[in-house]
Amino acid sequence: MAYLSPSQLQKFREDGFLVLEGFWSADECVAMQRRIGEILAEMDVPLHCRTEFSTQEEEQLRAQGSTDYFLSSGDKIRFFFEKGVFDEKGNFLVPPEKSINKIGHALHAHDPVFRCVTHSPKVQALARSLGLRMPVVVQSMYIFKQPHLGGEVSPHQDASFLYTEPLGRVLGVWIALEDATLENGCLWFIPGSHTGGVSRRMVRAPAGSAPGTSFLGTEPARDNSLFVPTPVRRGALVLIHGEVVHKSEQNFSDCSRQAYTFHLMEAAGTVWSPDNWPSEGRDATPSREKLWATNASASTHRPAATGNSHLSSRAFLLLVSVQTGRQEQKSGLGAFPEICLCLSRPQHNLPLASRP
Repeated sequence: MAYLSPSQLQKFREDGFLVLEGFWSADECVAMQRRIGEILAEMDVPLHCRTEFSTQEEEQLRAQGSTDYFLSSGDKIRFFFEKGVFDEKGNFLVPPEKSINKIGHALHAHDPVFRCVTHSPKVQALARSLGLRMPVVVQSMYIFKQPHLGGEVSPHQDASFLYTEPLGRVLGVWIALEDATLENGCLWFIPGSHTGGVSRRMVRAPAGSAPGTSFLGTEPARDNSLFVPTPVRRGALVLIHGEVVHKSEQNFSDCSRQAYTFHLMEAAGTVWSPDNWPSEGRDATPSREKLWATNASASTHRPAATGNSHLSSRAFLLLVSVQTGRQEQKSGLGAFPEICLCLSRPQHNLPLASRP
């Protein structure tokens, strides 16, 4: 199982991110890509729901923040597109399968293949080795980073959008389904930037307001020299602390950079902000699924640390072939000390102005 070694835990604590090469096999990556191809083949997005995705603040508020299609996607599988792929009437200027930016935000809840991946024994083992006690999956996305079209993702912290009290309770899990290179838009991080709090937050506006979201605080200008590129090979898994600053550049290459990513939240002693998108009682309630059953930690055995563990290709492909129904997984994973070694730390005072 994919338990982290003490040195890996220490590196994650220091840097706020950690690369685990070879976490998934080529067969596992192909199975996820094949499944997303099937989902794309069935895509049918009405003209009035076609939303261009952007991480630039003004465009973000104008597009995602003002459309119910986006705001109500927290418990659904929906499609979001690159900038410049529609004409003035909303018709596609490029083939639809080449125009897609991402699919979100509940693949982990509604698709059997991505549910199996998200809840796989080795992901559970990884979470346990981080000291998580009650992890829940709060969102998931499939990101395409299309050749020549895949847009820049500006510097940000995931906790700006997935804010909790206390801070330090959100963890991103980013899976490279293709090689991520300097040319096609790999991730870049500022090591150690997860220790300074959150600089801005995206919050839901009062009911009936337009746009439906707004930002508190501002994203400070970042020194580009502080960012470290993080190219990875297909099958790598990248752990991303909720407050580490990261970005990716536009894809100018001939190759896509597909990835499946989801976010875990430590639910024990954590409050999900009511101002978040998606929020309880508004929008669609986020599809929070427990990563493991409550009795899954009965064993006290802890296997040795390793960084390269796979479901057998046969076992994984069997899971993938089951397109309907749900199968209970008995993990038999070891219990760990009930302290969040890497995610928990003293609560910050958020350096933001009060909400009006």
